[in-house]
Amino acid sequence: MTAIDGALKLDPEEARRARQERLERIGRWVLPLAIMVLAIWLWDRICVWNEIPQYILPRPGVVLATLYNDAGLLFAALLVTLRITFLSLALAVIGGVGLAVLFAQSKWVEMSFFPFAIVLQVTPIVAIFPLINIYVDNQTTKLLLCAWIVAFFPILSNTTLGLNSVDRNLRDLFKLNGATRWQQLRYLRLPAAMPYFLGGLKIAGGLSLIGAVVAEFVAGATGQSSGLASRIIEAGYRLNAPRLFAALFLISLTGILIFLVLSLISHLILRRWHESALKQER
Repeated sequence: MTAIDGALKLDPEEARRARQERLERIGRWVLPLAIMVLAIWLWDRICVWNEIPQYILPRPGVVLATLYNDAGLLFAALLVTLRITFLSLALAVIGGVGLAVLFAQSKWVEMSFFPFAIVLQVTPIVAIFPLINIYVDNQTTKLLLCAWIVAFFPILSNTTLGLNSVDRNLRDLFKLNGATRWQQLRYLRLPAAMPYFLGGLKIAGGLSLIGAVVAEFVAGATGQSSGLASRIIEAGYRLNAPRLFAALFLISLTGILIFLVLSLISHLILRRWHESALKQER
């Protein structure tokens, strides 16, 4: 056997690793789908075996039929919820990043205002909404403010942590070369904080949806909302369980899609230069 043939022949250990990686790639998709299919089948069988009424626990087929038949009503409500979700996320990004940059420039500012951000984070939004309801007239602004409060803190906290986690040696190097504070921020601190910001963005994406739905629940209880949460409240009052489950399915699917899209954005930004996104060698 020539040296070329020996080089082309895979080492047994390398072959084992290749098989393991191939199985992991397949299993990453097949296993969750198999478990999901099994759960849906079990849900359907429980309804049949126990003869559970539709108004208590509808079968999966009934939920899908309701989602199709009530698509106009449910997707119109979904658009209302998505508008609040994305607007609040955009405002959280602008406010969180801007305030984090301000905190990074002055420790005194951070020590003065960061406790107020913590207060907003730890106070339940259902406790804040009655005050917002008193002081704010516009219904969309009320919902937007509630969702923004929920999504704001992860971006502020993660971005502040990233800006303050710059390698001290690199910071000293920039200072020795006469870099201004703006140059340090632009060329050193912001790139170093990008993975932290993107991590906070993935968290805030889901929280903005949660904040929008919770705010709609509170507002919808008084008949003032037209989002998915108000459809859930309405379906609950009318014992329309299929529509309730269909709305819940849309909310869950929306949250999953938001997380996947933000994860893809994070990967595309970081894949060429940051260790967290680089493919690890086995």
